Amino acid sequence: MTGIARTKAADFKPEHFDWRVDGKVATITINRPDRKNPLTFGSYDELGRTFRALAHVDDVKSLVITGAGGNFCSGGDVHEIIAPLTEMAMPELLDFTRMTGELVKAMRACPQPIVAAIEGICAGAGAAIAMGSDLRFGTADSTVAFLFTRVGLAGCDMGACAMLPRIIGQGRAAELLYSGRAMTSDEALAWGFYNRICEAGETLGEAQTQAKRLADGPSFAHAMTKHMMHREWSMTIDDAIDAEADAQAICMQTRDFRRAYDAFAAKKRPVFQGD
Repeated sequence: MTGIARTKAADFKPEHFDWRVDGKVATITINRPDRKNPLTFGSYDELGRTFRALAHVDDVKSLVITGAGGNFCSGGDVHEIIAPLTEMAMPELLDFTRMTGELVKAMRACPQPIVAAIEGICAGAGAAIAMGSDLRFGTADSTVAFLFTRVGLAGCDMGACAMLPRIIGQGRAAELLYSGRAMTSDEALAWGFYNRICEAGETLGEAQTQAKRLADGPSFAHAMTKHMMHREWSMTIDDAIDAEADAQAICMQTRDFRRAYDAFAAKKRPVFQGD
């Protein structure tokens, strides 16, 4: 039987964003600061393929995604994406919208926890990328806007109508998705979109510190937690309890589970290795 091909973080050579690995933490930086880091057709596609590929990478245990130059991401590039879309026929439009949705699906399927470091503008598809992350750190002056209605589109883009209400609540999500207005940092923190407010310029460092903590933990178990949190959205409570029993029994077979017990018995701190 042929096994699934594994790869290394060093093998990633992206064209449309910056890729850096420090220890077990990888950082993705959307790097078009002169225009507040908008996405292009190429960056949508490459980001999605990268998150899918990370399922087969053993030396990255957690991820940070951020933007360069004091902004996170301003969404789809007006000139390179929006203008061409106005000239496309329905089959091409569906290809595009499915590709953008595939990015969020790939983020949720990626086993590594993803921490978004958000400063400045986080809008449109940028807000959807933040939404698709597992944890979100922001600053006092950052703004998050699902502004699709402001360009004549529905708020149901890249999973927003399913995911945003689960994060901040149905009524709050409805207001943002209908109006397209920006969510302030105070609202984002109070409503549970942000996990933490950081000082300007320190968000990336704090996100990377959090990602390192996750990477140093039981990474197989973290991947299971992420998988189950996503999977259980469509389950009944009884089915979820049964599924969690299966998942936990699998985790009890890991060496990390034994390491934790042995460390406890020896009154030491466990050193997890993710297996």
